[in-house]
Amino acid sequence: MPHIPLDESDRRLLRQLQRDARISTQDLAEAAGMSTSPAWRRVKRLEEAGIITGHVALLDARALGLRASAYIHVSLTEHTADTVARFDSFVQGQDRVLECARVTGSADYLIRVVARDAEDLEDFLMHSLLATGIVRSTATSFVLRQIKATTELPLG
Repeated sequence: MPHIPLDESDRRLLRQLQRDARISTQDLAEAAGMSTSPAWRRVKRLEEAGIITGHVALLDARALGLRASAYIHVSLTEHTADTVARFDSFVQGQDRVLECARVTGSADYLIRVVARDAEDLEDFLMHSLLATGIVRSTATSFVLRQIKATTELPLG
C-alpha cells in the first residue's frame, strides 16, 4: 500500500476519530477546526485510501470476565510453508488470540491471549495450541498489570 501524505487537518481528524469513532461529523469538524462538508470529504478520502480501515467499539475484557491475559512465544516444529499456513489458519480461528505476530529471535511467533482465568489459559495451551501438533515449544508470560494499552497510532 503506497504512503498517502497527510496534512495537519488530516492528522487532527484522525486523532479525534481514534479517540471517538462515534463522534458526529459536525463535532468532528469543529474539533479539527474545519467546516462540516470538507471534514466529511476528507474522512471519506481517508477511508477510500485505506488509512481508516474500520470503526469499532472497544470492550473491557475484565468486565466480560476475561481476567487473565498473557503473551506467548511460540516456536514451530518446522518452518515449511504448510506448517506456517496451518499455524496462521489456527490463529485466525481462535477468538482468545487478540494479536499474533511473526517475530525474530528465539521464537517464531508472539501471540497475545485473553482467558477467564489461569485454568482457562492452560486449557487453551494444552487442548488448542499444543494440540495442533505443529508447536515445538511455548513460553508464557502472564500480564500482572497493564500499564498502557492504546489503539491510537502516533500521527506526528
